[in-house]
Amino acid sequence: MAKLYFYYAAMNAGKSTTLLQADFNYRERGMETMLWTAALDDRMGAGTIGSRIGLTADAHRFEKDTDLFARIGMEHEARPLDCVLVDEAQFLTERQVEALADVADRLGIPVLCYGLRTDFQAQLFPGSAALLALADALVELKAVCECGRKATMNLRVDGEGRAVAAGAQTEIGGNDRYVALCRRHFFDRLREAEERAVEAA
Repeated sequence: MAKLYFYYAAMNAGKSTTLLQADFNYRERGMETMLWTAALDDRMGAGTIGSRIGLTADAHRFEKDTDLFARIGMEHEARPLDCVLVDEAQFLTERQVEALADVADRLGIPVLCYGLRTDFQAQLFPGSAALLALADALVELKAVCECGRKATMNLRVDGEGRAVAAGAQTEIGGNDRYVALCRRHFFDRLREAEERAVEAA
């Protein structure tokens, strides 16, 4: 039976690299895949999944109103799919996650989603919350904090490397805007940002 998987981690844990490796493994065996990524993340170019080690692949782009079940179903009729892979899965809506569960349950296609669990304020993204609730399998990929412990949190930083404690949940960026930290150091840096904000007020 096909399953819905959620591979989650902090920034810089190799989520996109792992997705591209899984895609390569399927295609190397002559199997058909369909790749998706968030339209709002164009760091590597529109409709491109890219990793920090230089691997890239073209992908379909999803927006908040994209009907994933319909789009994947049409593709599946044109060429039977063996796997669907979704990058930046934290940006999915709850309805889209439900649609991906239907892809696994009703179309019999495994769906592998990769994304962040929490934002820069340690809050769940909507897509991640839905995946944590509905996925058949949850897999944590490992990133490393500057102290050597497992990094589970994503700290947003400004141009000078100082922690940012407030702002919109979604702000696209890489190493220039985010640092992966363990929980202890994440909250230490976040408190420093909050104290700066109080002093400046």
